[in-house]
Amino acid sequence: MRIAGLTGGIPSGKSTVSNLFKAHGIPVVDADIVARNALKKGTGGWKKVVAAFSEDILLDNGEVDRAKLGQIVFADP
Repeated sequence: MRIAGLTGGIPSGKSTVSNLFKAHGIPVVDADIVARNALKKGTGGWKKVVAAFSEDILLDNGEVDRAKLGQIVFADP
């Protein structure tokens, strides 16, 4: 079995290539979906992130504000 990683900037065609893989029966693991699932309200990942960054990073519905969390994380060298 071979494993390939697909990376690139916003308009680089990752989704197009991913869809081609799927169309040819090649399994695809989408890290964005995995990350979103890991931070869903009430999950272990959600609890750890809230414990580390406080409830200030939550939206009104209790979900993690990913944009706000990203600003905090990527502003810290």
